[in-house]
This record gives sequence, C-alpha cells and structure tokens, in this order.
Amino acid sequence: MVKRLINPIISDSFFLFGARGTGKTTFLTEFFKDLPVIWVNLLDPVEEDLFVRKPEEFSARVSGAAPGSWVVVDEIQKVPKLLNLVHHLIETKKLKFALTGSSARRLKQKGVNLLAGRAFTNYAFPLTHIELGEDFSLQDVLQWGSLPKLFSLTTDDARAAYLRSYGLNYVTTEIQAEQWVRKIEPFRKFLPIAAQMNGKILNYAKIARDVGVDTTTIISYFDILEDTLLGFRLDAFHESIRKRQAQKPKFYFFDLGVKRALEHTLTVHLLPQTFAYGDSFEHFIICEIIRLNAYHARDFSFSFLRTKDDAEIDLIIDRPGMSRVYLEIKSSGQISQEDCRTLLAFSKDPNVCPILLSRDPHATMRGPIKCLFWQDGIKEIFSR
Repeated sequence: MVKRLINPIISDSFFLFGARGTGKTTFLTEFFKDLPVIWVNLLDPVEEDLFVRKPEEFSARVSGAAPGSWVVVDEIQKVPKLLNLVHHLIETKKLKFALTGSSARRLKQKGVNLLAGRAFTNYAFPLTHIELGEDFSLQDVLQWGSLPKLFSLTTDDARAAYLRSYGLNYVTTEIQAEQWVRKIEPFRKFLPIAAQMNGKILNYAKIARDVGVDTTTIISYFDILEDTLLGFRLDAFHESIRKRQAQKPKFYFFDLGVKRALEHTLTVHLLPQTFAYGDSFEHFIICEIIRLNAYHARDFSFSFLRTKDDAEIDLIIDRPGMSRVYLEIKSSGQISQEDCRTLLAFSKDPNVCPILLSRDPHATMRGPIKCLFWQDGIKEIFSR
C-alpha cells in the first residue's frame, strides 16, 4: 500500500477534502485501522435518504460512543445540515469526527456550519512522485495521471476506460444529479473546451461563444470545477492583490489523466520534444508543487506572470519568510542558454530566487539562475 503524505492531527476533528478517486476512504480505513470507529457513508443512497429525512437518527447512531471516540462521515456535503449535529456532538459528547468531502459547493451555501475552527482542514490529491517512490514513472504519469486506482490496472485499455468513465460519472453524479446547471448539454460541451484551455489564460468570452452560452455562465462553470475540486485557477501576478484578482487567470485540472480524458486525447502517445509533452510536463510540475504545499502546510501562494510583450514566468511562488521564487519549467533533457533567456530578464531583483526545472540531470548555474533536475528543484523550493 502506498504511504500517503496526508497527515491529519489525531488530537482533533478534521475535514479531508479531495476529488472523487483520490483515495480519501482508503486512507481513512488505514489511518483508523487500530481504533474503534463508527462509519457513516453518505454515498449510500439509503444512508443519505435517512439522514436527509431524519437527521436526529445521526445522533442516535453515535449515542453509545464514549468521549474521544471517532466518527467517520464520508461525503459530508451530501447532507450538510448534519454539521450542526457534528458541532453539537463535539461540544457535548466530546466525540471526534473525520469528515470527507469531494465538493465544497453545498458547504459554501449560506448558513452551513463549518464548525468554526473545531475541525482542521486537510486535502487528498492524486498520488505525488514522493508517494509513488520507486513505482513512479514520469512517462506514465504524464500519459495517464496519478489517481490511485490507475496503479491497480494492468493495461492501457483499462486505464483509458477508467478515466473516460471518471469524466462521465462526474457529469452524471456530481453535476446532473445535484442540478448545479440548468441545462446539462452546454456543460458537457464546455468540459472538453476547458480541458483544451488547461494552463492557458482564460478568455471567458471566447469560450462562451464556442459553447453557446453567456460569459457569466462560463465563469460559473469554472466555479463548479473548482468547487468540485477538479481544478484550480492560477491568478496573474501583481504586487496588489486587488489588481491581481482583476486580471485573467489560468486554469489547471487537478489530474493530468482526467484532463486528457475530457479533451479526448488519451490515445495520443506523448513524445518528448513535442508541444503536448512540454505542456503536460509543466502541468505535472505545477500540480506537484500545489499538492506538496498543501501536504506540508507551507502557506505558499502562487501566480504566473505574462508581460505585454508575451514574456512569461510559468509560476511565481511567494514563500512566507523566504525569497520569492520565479520558476521556469522546461521539458528538455538538456538545458541551453536560450532556455534561460526569459528568466534572465526577470532576475535583477536580489529578493527573487530564479529557478529553472527540467529533465536535465545536471545541475548548473546560468548566471543567477539555478538550473536543476525537476525532483531536486522541488526539494530546493520546499527547503527552509
């Protein structure tokens, strides 16, 4: 079994958020294997229906538990009003809760009790290169992503079938069943376009024309992707947070395989030195850094920079108490001076640490720029 980097604090209740298939339930089963635990699975339609109709049955279910006992509630967003009872049981019965969720959409609604700091927040992501260890293959992760289920499948056909069904189940289970959009067909049309826009600056108006809806609807569609933890926006850099939010962001899907399934490119083999390979490598590195920031609780913040003359820094990392990182990501197996040209133009600030990550195994200095093998570079970014 893969040793996960998820590390909840056992002394207190906690949320564990993550998209479907990231291994939340598997992790908690292992995490609590030596403890008596009461399990409530809200993915079970019978359980969900019972607690929607009679939430008091939830209190009855845990009434015999001793103070300090653990209760796991899978997919708490299915019945968010149970959080009022969870709050009450933490205060009066001194019970501890592990609450998983694959969507924050219902939990953002007005009046939902998020326990006011009585439960810490943790996240589950697709597997990182650190968790996979010797089983990690860059080519396989770029091609298929790293959802845990994939590593029990032995053929490419099975992997492709799983990822295609993941996208279909997302539409039918998360979107259509929850009635988060008025018409499902425009949203279906939106998903492959959103996947094609992965890592690009979002032009909401153009996407709206392609889908056949208005711009406000497209913005709401991206909100749904974020709320269901299928991706994240990356804001454009500006020293002013207000101005940063006013500029157009990029969007990245949470997993490379899911993105490729949604854009219908799973059968296209990724080859080094191609544009598609470079895009996938950049996507992979950015996802890894986002995941490790959450797992290590480092409070880094992220943005990208695009100038008026189209010079671009792939990722800017603000690290509290440390120098700001300007990160360039290249999929090359051998770095040249030309690869460093953009970073060199932004490296005059003494408070900036310019780093170039690539597949080149040889660490070099190109002026002020540290050119590092990608794994070594990620370690460097998170070192204190």
